[in-house]
Amino acid sequence: MKFALKTLSAVLLSASLPLVASANEQKINDAMAQVGLTVQQISPSPMAGVSQVVTDRGLFFMSADGRYLIAGNILDLESWQEVRGQQVPANLKDQVMAPIIVEKLAQQKDSVIEYKAPNEKYVVHVFTDPSCGYCRKLHSEMKDYLAAGITVRYLAYPRAGVASETGLQMQHIWCAKNQRNAMDNAKDVKKVDKAMCQNPVASHYELGQFFGVSGTPAVILPDGQLIPGYMPVAAMIEQLGAK
Repeated sequence: MKFALKTLSAVLLSASLPLVASANEQKINDAMAQVGLTVQQISPSPMAGVSQVVTDRGLFFMSADGRYLIAGNILDLESWQEVRGQQVPANLKDQVMAPIIVEKLAQQKDSVIEYKAPNEKYVVHVFTDPSCGYCRKLHSEMKDYLAAGITVRYLAYPRAGVASETGLQMQHIWCAKNQRNAMDNAKDVKKVDKAMCQNPVASHYELGQFFGVSGTPAVILPDGQLIPGYMPVAAMIEQLGAK
């Protein structure tokens, strides 16, 4: 009889688990909606009692009861890695986001403006804005990147928004018959001819926000790691070689 009672208790407990998970997910969905975020995916995180939540604005962590929202980096003090010659704790947020970023960038292959290296060794994606000084600096060194075997794929990220003057200019660039020539002109502060079409500028901008881009240039390495800011060719090669 005791065995039967224990078995029955186990069955009842296991049957209740999906209901608990469902209730927690509903709390998380409701909490995210309060702060204007749309949930795309909820899954357990390595932290007890905390879920990792993919939203339309990137990755967040939230307590199972939907009360506490964690926005920002989560550092694992038991897992260290070398970054630019320094040992730093692994960032759980980066680890979770990296494969998501790689997958979403693959879906954008036909919408980027590509500068292909003749002897390609690496492919990096760069969220760019022609009005950004460091974006122009990076572009001025494009020959060096290509000579080093680094293919550069540009995505649009007008810092002032899609409806801004730069946002409109970027639409002209992506709609130009010769996109690379239009991009070269924009980065060299030359005239870009007006051209309109169905273009990916708005979707690139939204994707950048999802990835957590806060400024330009924002470089994404082949493994999905996001590097904010300009990086000289030598430093880029060193970073890529460490992967």
